[in-house]
Amino acid sequence: MAEHILVIEDDPQIADLLRRGLIYEGYSVKVAVDGAEGLAAARDRAPDLVLLDLMLPGMDGLTVCQRLRAAGDVPIIILTAKDAVPDRVKGLDAGADDYVVKPFAFDELLARVRALLRRRQPAGQEDVLRFADLTINPVTHEVHRGARRVDLTAREFEMLHLFAQHPRQVITRDTLYDRIWGYDFGGESNIIEVYIRYLRSKLEEGGEPRLIQTVRGVGYALREE
Repeated sequence: MAEHILVIEDDPQIADLLRRGLIYEGYSVKVAVDGAEGLAAARDRAPDLVLLDLMLPGMDGLTVCQRLRAAGDVPIIILTAKDAVPDRVKGLDAGADDYVVKPFAFDELLARVRALLRRRQPAGQEDVLRFADLTINPVTHEVHRGARRVDLTAREFEMLHLFAQHPRQVITRDTLYDRIWGYDFGGESNIIEVYIRYLRSKLEEGGEPRLIQTVRGVGYALREE
């Protein structure tokens, strides 16, 4: 399943930017507009990471941060317009793992999200997966085709990882919908074909032979021709 990110942000434009951007990168996202709603959302479904605005209506972000930290070790990135050093120190002392000042570049924020999620996963939790000349590291999210590094988005990696966990087995479209997106796009959606095309393009960029094969009328399989 996709890693779940809880966004606690009362600015609708920023919240929508984060939601759309993170979903595009393959994450599951829940948005809460104040601290109480955010804490309730964290209780309902434990997030893998929290993006937390400091200037919230009602309960302030520092209090929310302290309560989230008291409840567990979820990574927390504070988002705020306050860039003075004392403000940063307060946020980190409250239990935040990182601090991003608004306005921020989404790509930089995304890199910090990935870094914290990688750090949270214990080293060696999963072995490197290998098939033909393909290697996939589930901990670092690094993919290589021979000596060539293949850069994938979070969702592309998740799809390839699923194939690599079941080499030579046919993965049906229904399974891909359920395991990668978690909901049904509808029978007319071509989102799976789009992502298969993305993966093939990147995996075959160096002229390597195709590894993701189409099983007509059923789905796809990771196997050599």
